[in-house]
Amino acid sequence: MSDMFDKIEEMEDRREKVKLGGGSERIDAQHDRGKLTARERIDLLVDERSFIELNPFIENRGLDYGHAEAPGEGVVTGYARVNGKLIFLFAQDFTVYGGALGEMHALKIAKTMDLAAENGAPIIGLNDSGGARIQEGVLSLDGYGHVFYRNSIYSGVIPQISVIMGPCAGGAVYSPAITDFVFMVEKTSQMFITGPKVIESVTGASINTEDLGGAKVHSSKSGNAHFTASSEEQVLKDVRRLISYLPANHEEKPQPFPPKKPVDMEERIEELLDIVPVDSTKVYDVRKVIRCLLDDEDFMEVHASFAKNIVVGFGRINGDTIGIVANNPKMMAGGLDIDSSDKCSRFIRFCDCFNIPLITFEDVSGFIPGVQQEHGGIIRHGAKILYAYSEATVPKITVILRKAFGGAYVALNSKAIGADLVFAWPNAEIAVMGPEGAANIIFAKEIRESDHPEETRQAKIQEYRERFANPYIAAGNGIVDDVIDPRDTRKSLASALDMLRNKKKQQPNKKHGNIPL
Repeated sequence: MSDMFDKIEEMEDRREKVKLGGGSERIDAQHDRGKLTARERIDLLVDERSFIELNPFIENRGLDYGHAEAPGEGVVTGYARVNGKLIFLFAQDFTVYGGALGEMHALKIAKTMDLAAENGAPIIGLNDSGGARIQEGVLSLDGYGHVFYRNSIYSGVIPQISVIMGPCAGGAVYSPAITDFVFMVEKTSQMFITGPKVIESVTGASINTEDLGGAKVHSSKSGNAHFTASSEEQVLKDVRRLISYLPANHEEKPQPFPPKKPVDMEERIEELLDIVPVDSTKVYDVRKVIRCLLDDEDFMEVHASFAKNIVVGFGRINGDTIGIVANNPKMMAGGLDIDSSDKCSRFIRFCDCFNIPLITFEDVSGFIPGVQQEHGGIIRHGAKILYAYSEATVPKITVILRKAFGGAYVALNSKAIGADLVFAWPNAEIAVMGPEGAANIIFAKEIRESDHPEETRQAKIQEYRERFANPYIAAGNGIVDDVIDPRDTRKSLASALDMLRNKKKQQPNKKHGNIPL
């Protein structure tokens, strides 16, 4: 018995050594940087006492790399519960060689990703790494390849979430880029391919790490980050919130969550009449409309600081998760440009991957004109929206709040590209182009020859609006399913979602499509 107790004591000593990571001095240094350790982050992320560590004793193969041992290989891996739901995770430990990735470090991550996929559960990565472990040379690069490969083949199989909580540089950035959602901590996390020193030596440009690849840059300019927060605690709280909206895998639907304050779906929402002006030239914030319609007015916006002319995010109606895509007339008149096309098409495809119904709130003036947009590839980027909606087989509902003009109307889940139901408010204008532009073209001769051109122009604009720019021509041709009272929008959506609950649609058999990337 004493021999066994000795063995158990040795095991516990080894385990404690692994838990200490790089040691107390490096833990203190991590705290001095305003950052938590890998294990402290895990404790904040997962349900209390639910984390089970895997492969704590993995070590590198003992080759002479000219450095000391690396407890736990610089990464903590395992499984746990978040809001009672099974998840798998890895957390890079910056106290062990700066969280640098080597062969066995990558093996631990890959094994965890495989388990997540085999058990149909989300994978969450807490990234805090200086990059590849230089001492291991090509083995560390090969390790990245194994991670990237799994990010790719498990895309659409299980939700993948990356949380950037420190540096993420070089090839390491491509793993988060493939995952579904990227969170960043303001001021303490960065992502970039080449660092400031390399950029300065090659181009002569001087820039610091925050301005090059900080949370603000990636959430508002590059679009690489979907969510940011001012602290690690808040970021991890937001990850828990996101998980609540998602299913475990592509074969399941999101778990329903009854609203905290149940409402009667028959109850009219009077304030909607005040939020959206009838005059289509006046602006408003579509997020106010969205919140009015959701359970507890709870809306988790995705990419809130990027391409603000379109709004995407998650909410619930009658307890069921929905994905929302909405033009925001407050920004660029709600028109579509390159960035907004990328933003909404990726979100649409995520929702379709994981059986989340899509609701589109449309108020679009068209695709944004301009030389920069044309030369930047607006044709190719805009086509992604058409492709994403067309291939999606989840329930798809559109509500035309006001404007629906030109090709943008077709792209935003019109009946022609697969919408199950299209509703329009009575003030909706559905046309090839806006009344002002159309009247100038159709009635150009009459306006030009008139004794009072401006009066004639205004009269023709009104004539066009009454005859063509209304929802009833589209409804008369079955392109709009119903014209509804704005105050009954929630009622109509709840009924439609319930009707479409068991929708099944099989697309043509093929290997895969070729989206215009």
